[in-house]
This record gives sequence, C-alpha cells and structure tokens, in this order.
Amino acid sequence: MAIDVHTLLTLPSSKAFSSFRSSDTGILEQPRSDSPPRKIPRLATDSDSASASRSRTSEASNTRPAEGRGSVLLQLQGPHVTVRASNFYDADYNVLRASIRSILDSTNTDELPATYQKLYAACRAVVCQAQKGPGLYESLKLSLEQSVGRTANQVLALTRVGEQWLEPFVNACEWFEKQVGTLESILAYLDREYLSHKKELSPTRTLAYELFSARILDEPQILQKIQDGIREWVEWERKNEMAHTSRAVVTKLISCLIRHDKYKTIFEHFYLKNTAEFYTAESQHLRDTLSAGQFMRRCEERDVQEQNRSMAILPPDSWDVVKDTTRRGLLTNRLEWIAKEAIPSQMAEQDSDGLRRMYLIFAAVGGLKVMQDSFKWQVEVFVKNIVRDTSDEDHMVSKLLIFKAFCDKLVEDTFIDEVKVPQATPSQASTSAATTDIGVHTEKVSNKDFGYAMIDAFAKGFRSRRNKPAELIAKYLDKAMRKGQKGRDDKDYSSELDAALELYRFTDDKDVFRAFYHRALAKRLLLEKSASDDYEKAMLKKLKEQYDPEFGMGDQMFTDLSLSRDLMKEFSALEKNSQYKVSVMVLQHSVWPFAGRKGDVALPEWMGEELQAFMDFYKRKHSGHKLDWDHSLGTAHLRARFKKGEKELSVSLYQAIILLLFNEDEQKSFSEIKMLTQMEDAELRRTLQSLACGRKRVLTKEPLGKDVNDGDVFRCNADFTDPAFRVHINSIQVKETAEETQRTQSLVEGDRKYALDAAIVRIMKGKKQLQYEQLKTATIDAVKHHFKPDIPMIKQRVDNLVEQDYLRRDEDDFSLLMYVA
Repeated sequence: MAIDVHTLLTLPSSKAFSSFRSSDTGILEQPRSDSPPRKIPRLATDSDSASASRSRTSEASNTRPAEGRGSVLLQLQGPHVTVRASNFYDADYNVLRASIRSILDSTNTDELPATYQKLYAACRAVVCQAQKGPGLYESLKLSLEQSVGRTANQVLALTRVGEQWLEPFVNACEWFEKQVGTLESILAYLDREYLSHKKELSPTRTLAYELFSARILDEPQILQKIQDGIREWVEWERKNEMAHTSRAVVTKLISCLIRHDKYKTIFEHFYLKNTAEFYTAESQHLRDTLSAGQFMRRCEERDVQEQNRSMAILPPDSWDVVKDTTRRGLLTNRLEWIAKEAIPSQMAEQDSDGLRRMYLIFAAVGGLKVMQDSFKWQVEVFVKNIVRDTSDEDHMVSKLLIFKAFCDKLVEDTFIDEVKVPQATPSQASTSAATTDIGVHTEKVSNKDFGYAMIDAFAKGFRSRRNKPAELIAKYLDKAMRKGQKGRDDKDYSSELDAALELYRFTDDKDVFRAFYHRALAKRLLLEKSASDDYEKAMLKKLKEQYDPEFGMGDQMFTDLSLSRDLMKEFSALEKNSQYKVSVMVLQHSVWPFAGRKGDVALPEWMGEELQAFMDFYKRKHSGHKLDWDHSLGTAHLRARFKKGEKELSVSLYQAIILLLFNEDEQKSFSEIKMLTQMEDAELRRTLQSLACGRKRVLTKEPLGKDVNDGDVFRCNADFTDPAFRVHINSIQVKETAEETQRTQSLVEGDRKYALDAAIVRIMKGKKQLQYEQLKTATIDAVKHHFKPDIPMIKQRVDNLVEQDYLRRDEDDFSLLMYVA
C-alpha cells in the first residue's frame, strides 16, 4: 500500500497517524531494537532478516509510549519521498561501537552489552535502515587500529627471547584472529550491504589483517624477534637431530603466517637462508674430517632429516625447495671432490645403489656434468688397466666383458631420469560413445650423456695399447665358436657373441681384428673345430653387414669347402681299392689367410703316393690349375697298439709323421727325427713337446723336462693308457703361437703401408696438390674405418711416394705436395 504525502497532510485532525500501519512502507520503532521472538542465525537470509524486522516492529508497537510523549519517528515512504527521524537508530549504533571496542580489547573481562543475535540484528538496522555504514566502518577501523597497537606493544614488551618468545606471540596472533572472526560474523551486513558496493574499502577481515600486518608482522623489531625464535628452534633441532618441544608452536606460527599471506616473506625466505648458511658451514667441517664416501652418507642422513622436518611442519610447496637448498648447501664446491674420490671405490665395488643415490643428489644440484666427467675418467682408467695388464692377457677380454656389462647396467638402470609424459587411454562414456582420457604417467629414461661418456671412455682405453685388444677379441670369439653353446640356449649364446662384438666397436684396429678372425675361422673350418656352421655363417653375416664389408670373403671359404667335398666324393669313387682314406681340401690362395710354404716336410712314401694320385686326378679335371700343398693344418687318424690295448689316435699331420717313425725303431734322437722329417726347427720342437711333454704322452723323453733340447732322446711309450678308445692329442700348432701372431701382425703392418699408399695417391690424383697437413687429415679420414694410422707412418709413406716419383714437393714451399701424373 503506498500513500502520497500530500494526501496525508490534507487529512482532518485525528488519531489517524497514530493508528496508521504499513508493513511495506512505514515503520514505527523504538530508539533501540530488541531481539526477535525467535532465534535468528548469525548470517540469515534476506527473508529471515525481513521477518526479524517485522517481528521487531510489531513488538515495538506493543510497547510504544502514548502519543505526544517522547521522541518518535514518522517514516513515510512512497514513490517520491522518504522521511526519517535522525536519532532513531542511535542506540543500535552505539551498542555496536561499544561491542566492537569490547571484543578487540584483550584486557576487557566484562560481558558484551548485548547478545550476538541482537548485535547481528542491530548491524542490519544500522546499515540497511539507518544508512550509517560509513560511520560504523570508521568506528571499526579505529577500534582495530587501537587493538593492533595494544597487541604490538604487548608482544614487544615480552621479556622472553628466542624460541620462548614465539609462544606468547602466537597466542596473541590467534586471539586477534579469533576476535576478528567474531566481528566478521556480527558485522556480516556491513560487509554484504555496504562494503560490497565500496570497492575502495576493504572487508572486515581484510581490513583487520592489513592493519595487523602493517603494525605487527611488518614491524622490524617484531620481525627480528620472529626470526630469532625460528633460528634458535631450527638450529637446536639440527644440532641435536631430534624434534624440539617448541615444534608445535612453530607449526601454529606457520599457519598464522599463511593466513596473513606472510609465510613466504617472513618464514620461508629466512628459513631457506638459514638452511643454506647452516649446511654450508657444516659442509666445510665435514670436508675436513670425513672421507668422500662418509661425506655422502652424512649428506644422505641430513637430507632425510630435512625432508622429515619439512613434511612435519611446512606446507607441501616448501618441501622440494628446502630439500634443494639443503643439498646445495652441503654439496656446493664439493661435487668435484666427491666425484673424484667416491666414484672409484663405488665402481671398484660395483656399488650400483651408491651410484644411484649419488646420481640423484648430483642431479638435484645441477652437478650431473661433474659426475659424468668423473665417471668417464674412471671408466677409462679401468679399461686402460685391463688392457695394459700384460701379465694376464688371456683374461683381458673376459674382464672387459664383465666391466662392460656393469657399465651397461649403470647406464640402463642407474643413470636414469623419471619424466612425466601424457598418456591417452580409451574410456567408455555414459552415452556409449568412445572417448579418450588424457592422463600422465612416469617413464624411466636413460641419461644418454652417460652412455656416450662410457663409449668414449672405452675407446680411449683401447687406444692405450694398439693392436692387442683387437687381436684378443678375435681370439676370444675363436674360443667361443669352438666351444659352442655347451647346454645354453640360443639367446644366451648369441648374447655372449654380441657382447664380444660390442668390444670390437671400441677398437680402431679393425684390420687387426679382421686378420686374426679370418685366420682363426680358417683353422676352425679346416680342422672341423667349429661348433656350428650355422653360427659361423650368422657371425660372418653380422660382421659384414654391421661392421666391415670385407668380411664377405668368409662366404667364399664355405664355397671352397663345399666344392672340395664334392671333389673328394668323386675321387673316392675312383680310388675304392686304396687301403688309406685320403681327404684333400682345395682352397683358393687369395681367400684363405695362410702364407706360402717355406719348405716341404718329408712325408712317408705311401702318403706321397696317395697325394700324387689325387694330384693326377685334379689335373685331369683342371689342367690349367696349380696345386700347392700345405701340410701344417693336416690331420690324421692312426691305429696304435700299447700294452694296455689298442687305441685310435687323432693327431695332426706333423704328429703323425713323427709317430710313424717309431714303427721302424723304438728310439729316435732329436737330430735323427729332424733329419728324417725335414721340419723347421721350431715346428719340430713344438710337435715333439705335444707328444712327449703334454698330458697324453705317447712318447717318452730323456732327460725329463718340459722343453725339447738338441740332445733329447725319444721312445715310444708302450705303457700309455687312456680310458677312451679314441684319443685326441692336442697339437700346439693348432693354437696361435707367438711366431704366428708376430707374423700376422707383420702382415697387417705391411697391408697398412699399402693401404696408406693407395689412399694418398688416390687423394692426390683427385686434388692435384695439397698442403701436407691437408693431405694428412684426408688420409686419416680415408682409412679410419680400417685402422687409425700413426702420424709418423703417414709422413714416412709420403716421403716414400716422393722418392718413387708419385708425388713431388714444391721448390718454394716444402710442405706443398703435388701429384705427378
């Protein structure tokens, strides 16, 4: 119902005004508001507030004094005008101000002048109806300033110091926050109806916290006392390595600072600074008193302690930064010392766990490059020690394989990083339509830099001794191919062979490996010592395709053997009546890595006749071919009779020739055997040694001894015995002797000279003229896939080509070389 002011003013004199009521336009109230007849929540809705107001208005009308007595308010509200008395809400306003002062006074023990519900209702009346929000806000601000000032003076006046000062300070902070919470509830309408429309003014809580921060938390003297308490507490815990009784107080302090948005500026920054200073000083002390390994273990203990402390009292956002600061304080300027002293012992003990912990710590402080360099240096030292150990060359490759396997495991499982990568996974939506969820999962990724460092270290270690590693790798593979799987499955056997080939990658002397491998392969094939032709072919294929194309000549070896078998079948068919079974292999001299004969051994007459028969047969088939016999790798099977019984002896052709001499005489001197066999002196001594000084002695020697001398006398050992019927007597010449090794090395060196000559001439033919340094670089690059030449060797070959008139030097510039067409 709306009533125009003009209509009211023209009514006749009556009691109409005293009896007029309008629930939505006019309200007659007492100067102060009583509590509503029902309990109203602290933060009621607008409808609840209106209901409370109407209830309060009804109650006021029932207790209103008679007309004409006291001060009354006439409120007329319509479309044009609102009229109110100015002092109607003074009582509500005054009680609110008094209550605010009382709430913010820590020394006040009196009860509030009204209940919280009445104060809440009074605030609504003052703000919403009396429109006194500005005054109430200024009164609130003044009371807050006074309260904060009193609190600041109180905490500054405390006689306690250090961590003991923190407890009363925290209590004061908690009291203030509690009182602000009470005010925020009472003055809800001030925040909602007045301050929400005043963007330039802060709400109750914000205003209180701003004043508290400015007067207390930003006060230099108070800030200093806070930091002194934090320092005393944390340093006590670090020195005693246990929790202090004040830890609960510090936890409350942190919560308070977080609520005031002062945690990082007051606590965290100072805490991190103190952490860095403390552990930097401790690091110096530990460096002077502990070994590197002990130092690392102490760092790990400190790291765990700090992590536990952080998780107990600090917010999660601070955990990582505290851990990082702790590690940097301990490890700054210590990384090189730790890596240099700790890694060697951990590598020697193959301590993967220790290296993993070190990797994580170094990674956390950005020191992986230091660790990588030390790891590389240590691997190189280990490899050099193994390669240079001339006293145990037989086990060089085995040691390298064991160490290489350990290093591979480190690169694959220890030096790894955990990275988070997005992962798309299919999911089924409620509409049965296929959807995709993007999740994150952790992957372990190897640190490739450590892998590259390991490869470089092995390569440098191999260069510390030229040629020998490549030779011994070839011999190791020879043993493995002879031995075969020995009960292992194909996967394990292939892994062993691949591991040896991985070592081959590290050597620069590819031609040395190729020479020794070819020679060993030829012996295995000719003596039928290979465990498997399939593995031989697979190995040759791998070598040719992945390492060196020149290994293709191995395929031709198998071709020669296949043709020889077919040829022997045809010859055997023609010589059916022969009492001896002869097997001849016809090989191409350019394919098989054997040097030409220096002299013929004297064969028994019947052997010569059998070989001549084959030669006649071969010439009838291939009239233009020439056969050149090589008996050094021949084998024979002899039937021998001893006192204990008959045996079948499997021996080399040289051994057979010597044993057949004792069919005529029971005793032969060294000089007689040498005259009858016409063997080379060294070859004869080795063969006699295998027959008379080995484990299976079918000959006896006088005098006894391991060496064969010129005056020795040999006899057939009639007492020889062996549990097996077929007895194989190892032939020393089957193995790679020192002379053969030296001969192979000499052949390799000769081939290198030819390779360098060919490369230099080819380069100069294309360039016509080059400076010596340019020619040297181009030559190294041309032959690098076969071997790494010495600089003096290149210079020697250049001088040799100049002498042979392939090149000439410029008359004015001696270093300028020109090609001579």
